[in-house]
Amino acid sequence: MTEELINALAKISSLRVISRTSVMQYKGVHKPLPQIARELGVDDIVAGSVANFSPTKRVRITVQLVDAATDRNVWSQSYERDLADVFALQDQVARNIAMQIRVQLTPQEKLRLENTGSVNSEAHEAYLKGRYHWSKGTAEQLRQAKTYFGQAVEIDPKYAPAYVGLADYYWATDELPPRVAYPKARQYVMKALALDNTLADAHTTLGAIQFYDDWDWSSAEQEFKRAIDLNPSHAEAHKMYSVFLSSLGRLDEAIAEIGTAQALDPRALSPSVTAGWTFNYARQYDRAIEQCRKSLELDPQSVAAHDCLGDAYLGKGAYEQAIAECRVVAGGSSDDPLRLVGLGTAYALAGRRAEAEEVLAKLQAASKGHYVPPYLFSIIHAALGNKNQAFSWLEKAYDEHDAYLTRLKVDDAMDPLRSDPRFSELLHRMRL
Repeated sequence: MTEELINALAKISSLRVISRTSVMQYKGVHKPLPQIARELGVDDIVAGSVANFSPTKRVRITVQLVDAATDRNVWSQSYERDLADVFALQDQVARNIAMQIRVQLTPQEKLRLENTGSVNSEAHEAYLKGRYHWSKGTAEQLRQAKTYFGQAVEIDPKYAPAYVGLADYYWATDELPPRVAYPKARQYVMKALALDNTLADAHTTLGAIQFYDDWDWSSAEQEFKRAIDLNPSHAEAHKMYSVFLSSLGRLDEAIAEIGTAQALDPRALSPSVTAGWTFNYARQYDRAIEQCRKSLELDPQSVAAHDCLGDAYLGKGAYEQAIAECRVVAGGSSDDPLRLVGLGTAYALAGRRAEAEEVLAKLQAASKGHYVPPYLFSIIHAALGNKNQAFSWLEKAYDEHDAYLTRLKVDDAMDPLRSDPRFSELLHRMRL
């Protein structure tokens, strides 16, 4: 119910609605509402309770709208529904809340709030578990996410978000070649859009596919903007649009967009780490270090945050600090080749050539068991000064439509190659 009410309120463009990832961190936490509001940066809080009457399969839902500054109850109402209808209730609640805070709904918003079908609660629960694992970002967590998304589809074959989840697994995984993964991603997202073309998640995912696989910058941007239009409070859409803008070198826009994503999901790790990478690509390394440390405050064990921090230290030429961070990364996710690259690069730039070549050998060995993106090899070769080998791997990345090639324009790992005419020619072919 919490997830569905957040999604319903987020459809109203004049409201800024905090994402579930941040909101659910306060579940069971005994803090005064004004304090929670300050931490989330909001003016009002929606609170409620659900009572389940098992024999009758009826539920009673009580909803309160609280003014966070005064801790005053502005409005409350109770609803009683059949359990099967509970997920359709959130749109009525959202309309009532909008009336209480005197928000004017556009005709399109009214239509979106009226066109809500029933949701199978078991499918929804499996989907949410999948999203939890997907947000962690490691290879192992992505595999677990795929399992839960698949369960959601089995439970309810008409549940569109589950197909989006499967599509997200396939475009995000590094374990399959792009020519295998992306057709599956496209198949699943188009299935989701056929079921519900107003689903912001689906448009975000289609934008990601057009960005990472098609290299169709115009169509990708249209999809990201469409997702944000459908759900202005969709933190993931703002985050992905920021990644897109950063890769195209539109760095000021990217920084602003990731700032919006963080404001919408202030307690979530993923937009926080993405902000760190955005600063790295903008060559604002001190800001990146500060941001990565904030990410580690959210999750001290975050492999992604340590990876970003290591890259920022590399940018500043602080090689020993970079090596220390990259060792944490390599030790924390030994089955993920992506997490070895930073260590190999740090060794190479620090002049520790033999150790860098050992990392290359590990990547080569890993590639015999499963797919390893060619771009990762080019990064270490570039750091070692092996220009011809680096360009050979970049050509392989181009031929295979390696998703990491989209960062070619802004990735400082490519700086040793930028003066070579082959680099400019590759950028031209990618229309970057």
